[in-house]
Amino acid sequence: MTQDPTSTAAADIAFIRDLAEQGRNTAPLNGPFLIAASVIFGIANLGQWALATGQVDVSPWAPLWLWVGAGAVFGLSLFVLTRRHDTKPGANTLVNKAIGASWTAVGFGIFAAWLAFMGVGFTTGDWAIMWAMPSLVFAAYGSAWFVAGEMTGRLWMKGVALLSYAGAAGLGLFIGDAAIYLVFTVLFVLVALVPGIVLTRQEPAASV
Repeated sequence: MTQDPTSTAAADIAFIRDLAEQGRNTAPLNGPFLIAASVIFGIANLGQWALATGQVDVSPWAPLWLWVGAGAVFGLSLFVLTRRHDTKPGANTLVNKAIGASWTAVGFGIFAAWLAFMGVGFTTGDWAIMWAMPSLVFAAYGSAWFVAGEMTGRLWMKGVALLSYAGAAGLGLFIGDAAIYLVFTVLFVLVALVPGIVLTRQEPAASV
């Protein structure tokens, strides 16, 4: 007797839905990653502000090495945090896998955009396009937060997503002004550091 393909598909969909609903109460485990990103790149932003305002007198290539260095430190942090993440209770739930995938995609997307903007700068000699990076970063963060909110059913995460989107739009008002790096840092505290601390404190201490 053959199975009805329609009923089989419906059963599969129901099974996936049940998994998602069961995982809604699983605590997201990406808090430490958000803390690391906010601290490392927040410090880099303050360094960029100091360079842009002439607080320090260094090589014109200093901004490039500043961000390359920040990226390298963050990459090392990711390696360490990922090893710890994989051993935590709930790491293999559908919710945490989906949230992890969305943030990973955001990271690769931001990095790809940065490389593209760097290419424009080296090719044309005009680095004005780099002013768009802060807005791009927070637009991407907003999308990741929205996915997290949808997967977990936690409205406050969607609130952080909206704040990220608002920050992305608001940063357009600071294009060409070194103050954008200070605003960038404040936004990092609001949409990455503080939520990251909250999520870290909510991580389970025992198996789920």
